[in-house]
Amino acid sequence: MADAPILGSTKKLELDADVFGAPFNGPLVHEVVVAELAARRRGTHATRNRSLVRGGSAKPWRQKGTGRARQGSIRAPHFAGGGVVFGPSPRSYTVKVNRKARRAALRCALSIHAERGSVFGLDAGGFDAPSTKQARELISDRRGGSVLVVLSGPDEAPAFKSFRNLAGVTVLAADDCGVADIVGAATVVFSGDALDSLTERARKKEVAV
Repeated sequence: MADAPILGSTKKLELDADVFGAPFNGPLVHEVVVAELAARRRGTHATRNRSLVRGGSAKPWRQKGTGRARQGSIRAPHFAGGGVVFGPSPRSYTVKVNRKARRAALRCALSIHAERGSVFGLDAGGFDAPSTKQARELISDRRGGSVLVVLSGPDEAPAFKSFRNLAGVTVLAADDCGVADIVGAATVVFSGDALDSLTERARKKEVAV
């Protein structure tokens, strides 16, 4: 069974072989990452079409006799200040992905970090009070890129506040951590409870009816 060293300690966290030993499936991970990033979009973008732009109820000039092309409204799209023809409108970017596929992609993302040796444990209980200096010292040797720290529970609030001020470090709760977050990080650091939560989520089976 694979394990992950705990930062600042000689102890190690045991990694579940089924979760951290899965083969990497690139297309599946890509599908889930695209779905997660799309779901984060608010989709509130909008422009005004000619029916929403104020004014333009009267013809700008008479139909005939002026030598100019006939026009019905100064709020037509080809006028300055007119409505937008094919502008964006509020929509949902949600893409459906099966739960089994999401779990499999999570296993792939965790397994690739385990294979690279970029998974580390964290004793979140070692923070009696928020200390950015203590957090910096723990990950000083692991700053080859972006660092994702995954915590769980209100008891780990001092650790959360300690890491969140460090540049290049992202701190997330285990319930909010997705495949895109894990894949996008060069190093992943888990507290014991957060690791158990993610492991259970990745191994969750369908209930037979």
